[in-house]
Amino acid sequence: MSAEGWLADTRTSYDTLATTYAERTRDLLSRTPYERAALALFADQVREAGDGPVADVGCGTGRITAHLNGLGLDVFGVDLSPAMVAEARRAYPALRFEVGSMTELDLPDASLAGLLAWYSLIHIPDEELGGVLSRFRRMVRPGGPLLVAFHVGDGAELKTRGFDGLPINVHVHKRRPDGLAARLDAAGFEVEAQTTLRSAESSLGGMLFAHRRP
Repeated sequence: MSAEGWLADTRTSYDTLATTYAERTRDLLSRTPYERAALALFADQVREAGDGPVADVGCGTGRITAHLNGLGLDVFGVDLSPAMVAEARRAYPALRFEVGSMTELDLPDASLAGLLAWYSLIHIPDEELGGVLSRFRRMVRPGGPLLVAFHVGDGAELKTRGFDGLPINVHVHKRRPDGLAARLDAAGFEVEAQTTLRSAESSLGGMLFAHRRP
């Protein structure tokens, strides 16, 4: 499928799910202590690296953006789905949210103190992943931290039903931590730590902590 095809399907699917998605996931972090600890560590790393603006790329309805803001970060969210961004703006009107695709995000070079991709690379096909990660590297300043959360596994699964049976059409790409770490290394990031976990966020999730090499 062309990039225009899978991007359009992903956008339309999340536009369809936006209101229900916001309701179902709003309090998810209250049940995920390890994820909260990871986000707190990421916030500490941003401060240690000099603080500054942080991008939550693929922010959905803004719940993680808001959590990072509560941890003291100067954070903004970007998401492909206009309806998801509308939900984020409604729920967190004091924060900045923009509609945009991580495949085309064009922030200035080295303008970010850190970047978060929280279960948002899961819809990026393997052939597009290297370009997205290289774009992340260009936008993050040298030494700036990156935190990636993802579903662990192999291959892609086509999902045609979302919450409450709502019709969607998205591929969910699962990846192995070592494989994703290798892709980050090739894109110019130094991977510092990786872990897997089971929680309300994912039946088997993975996290990679990295920073941009000079």
